[in-house]
Amino acid sequence: MEFRHLRCFTILAEELHFGRAAQRLAMTQPPLSLNIQQLEASVGARLFERNSRGVSLTAAGEAFLPKAVALLEQAAQAAREARDVGEGLAGQLQIGFAGTVLYRGLPQMLRDFAAAHPRLRLVLRELSSAEQLADLVRDRLDLGFVHTTRVPAGFSQILVSSQPFVACLPANHARAKSKTLTLESLRDDPFAIVMRAVSPDYHDRILAACADVGFEPALGYELRHWLSVVSVIAQGLGVGLVPAALQQAGLPGVVFVPLARPLLPYDTHCLWRTERDQSALGAFLATVRGAAKPVHHSALTFKGEKP
Repeated sequence: MEFRHLRCFTILAEELHFGRAAQRLAMTQPPLSLNIQQLEASVGARLFERNSRGVSLTAAGEAFLPKAVALLEQAAQAAREARDVGEGLAGQLQIGFAGTVLYRGLPQMLRDFAAAHPRLRLVLRELSSAEQLADLVRDRLDLGFVHTTRVPAGFSQILVSSQPFVACLPANHARAKSKTLTLESLRDDPFAIVMRAVSPDYHDRILAACADVGFEPALGYELRHWLSVVSVIAQGLGVGLVPAALQQAGLPGVVFVPLARPLLPYDTHCLWRTERDQSALGAFLATVRGAAKPVHHSALTFKGEKP
């Protein structure tokens, strides 16, 4: 039994006339009759009665018709879905993100993409940069939004945004009303910081910045999330250096003060396997490029990225 047999059967069942059915099928009557005979042989029952009065369905044909129609519809739906996936119009993407990206354009990217591609499902997973890198290498993620320069071979990246580090202080801190402050002025305060296992680049960068001005910070709290760092500081339990975007979190009890001597910026990159063959991925990357901060357009393409 082949789909062409089912197509011939359903059209003949609608027309109950070999001539009209053959015309709709763009064939002559003899091959139509042959297809019906082959189908009946495959089914093991007569599906049509043929006599001088015309053509009619047998009881077996009546029972077979809805199943044949359903099979053809399922095949057409499967073909449509495969075509849509191939063209990047359907399917799903597994996307990793570090929490601060929620304040650096990710929600708008998701809204824009959903509006343009309603049949593409985005599965979002909040992971540290280190966790994302591990999952990207194992192909458990299609792309990730990471805060690291430690990019494995075979991956491409887009610089999505760049932001300064600022001092985060309890609202009642002695320097909370300063317009700027030096890092040295915090040497006697306990620091809250992201764990090295979660964000090794920025953990090490903060410690190195302190070492550059002559002190080793007392690490009172090492936490998994930047928001947790800000929350601890809001309780008056320490100070920290955090990405400026965290000001948008609106947590009470903290202030953010620019540094008199800025550190290297906190960069967000979109990262994916260069040779990954997936149309949906290309569609999402187009949205990412469109949302990347204009000030960084000259630096969007990195070695290994396809134009």
